[in-house]
Amino acid sequence: MKSLSNAELASFCGQLAMILRSGISALEGLSIMREDIPSGDGRKLLDGMIGCMETGGGFHEAVEAGGCFPAYMCNMVRLGDQSGRLDDVMDSLASYYRREDALARSIKSAVTYPLVMLGMMVAVMLVLIVKVLPVFNQVFQQLGAGLTGVSGAVLRMGQSMSRYSIVFVIVALAVAAVCAYFIATRRGREQIRRFSTRFFGTRKLSEKIACARFASGMHLALSSGLNIDESLDTVSRLVEHPTVGAKVQTIRRMVAEGGSLSDAIVQTGMFTGVYARMVNIGVKTGATDEVMRQIAEQYDEEIGESMASAVAKLEPTLVAVLSVAVGMILLSVMLPLMGIMSNIG
Repeated sequence: MKSLSNAELASFCGQLAMILRSGISALEGLSIMREDIPSGDGRKLLDGMIGCMETGGGFHEAVEAGGCFPAYMCNMVRLGDQSGRLDDVMDSLASYYRREDALARSIKSAVTYPLVMLGMMVAVMLVLIVKVLPVFNQVFQQLGAGLTGVSGAVLRMGQSMSRYSIVFVIVALAVAAVCAYFIATRRGREQIRRFSTRFFGTRKLSEKIACARFASGMHLALSSGLNIDESLDTVSRLVEHPTVGAKVQTIRRMVAEGGSLSDAIVQTGMFTGVYARMVNIGVKTGATDEVMRQIAEQYDEEIGESMASAVAKLEPTLVAVLSVAVGMILLSVMLPLMGIMSNIG
């Protein structure tokens, strides 16, 4: 069975947290959830989990046997099951996966708009090159002239595209297949993520996203009863960004050697400025989990604002590029045509 999406994980954890807090057992809760799901993969998943628990397994064993839940969730559910705080853990997991889903939607929205604009630009340019310029060329030929310069070069390119249209269609399909691979497959998304950590335009945003996941994971782990060492060990498996991951490992080493979490975070540069002071106060007051939640929420807001700002800047840029390209082609045709018409007059 394929892995569940962040939205599906958030829904599952949220429903189960509500059921557990109402005094219903996990087994009975799964049975109630199964009644509301039509036949399909979701019902099969719940049937398997219920069967595991009916044969003597705990809820965390049922989650692990499901095979479609992430390892991080399995570890946190095991902790909640063993500590008797499963309702709190499931509620925290629901909040965590809601933030992850909101972040994923923001990234998707920020990427989709530029791609749509680029597609429109390509479509407009193709129509102009393949359909419009040949009409102007016929007019020039009737007047005893022809397209030269930029317009002539563009016209010849359009004629080549028409002549070898099958080749261009195959290339377009290949490009579409490559895009689908990067968007729809886990390996493709992983390659895009690695590229975003090195590309100068997305490097800072990628690092900020990793810091947000670190803070969110620390909040979830600490609020679930783990100590700082155990929380760092658990969260280290969440952070996939190479730079931030290295900082997490350094923080783990410094804390294991007797250093405080706040000092380790400041020295590694994981958080700076206000965030670093917030962690310091949280450690001193015993509210580190709450501080980490606040930092994660602030990072989420900053990420959303950064993406909205980037899209706002990209929209007029793409429109300007399209306008200039179309204008140059039309002017290269219209100006010689106007000169010929004036000479005839």
